Amino acid sequence: MNTYQSKFSKVGGKNYKEVLTNARAIYGKIEKRTKRQPYIRSVYFGSQKIFFNLFWNHLYQKPPKERYKRLKYFQCAIDLIEKTRDHPTMKQNPNRKEEILYRFSGQTCDKEQFAVQIKENVKNQKKYFMSVFPWK
Repeated sequence: MNTYQSKFSKVGGKNYKEVLTNARAIYGKIEKRTKRQPYIRSVYFGSQKIFFNLFWNHLYQKPPKERYKRLKYFQCAIDLIEKTRDHPTMKQNPNRKEEILYRFSGQTCDKEQFAVQIKENVKNQKKYFMSVFPWK
């Protein structure tokens, strides 16, 4: 799996509240572009829309320490989704056969590894940004 080199570093902040505020500010810019569901377009998927609906729900199911770790990579994940042409690892969701999971890997400008997961619903071809997390 190839890794995408992001031009951004991790989201700044010393604690969870600061990181959440900064990540929400980044998300707010994306949210203002549309009146409906916020999305970004992905080069890898041929400029198809990647929606954010599942990301925030998935994030808030995690404990605060894990949320903090994941939100640190939020800006890098958006950069990766928008600009990468590298092939991800793909697998069918074992719990639901109508879903495909894509996992992209990337690096911050500080050379820290992270992974981004995108879920595609095969029936309606919609794609959702699921998660970002540090890659060990």
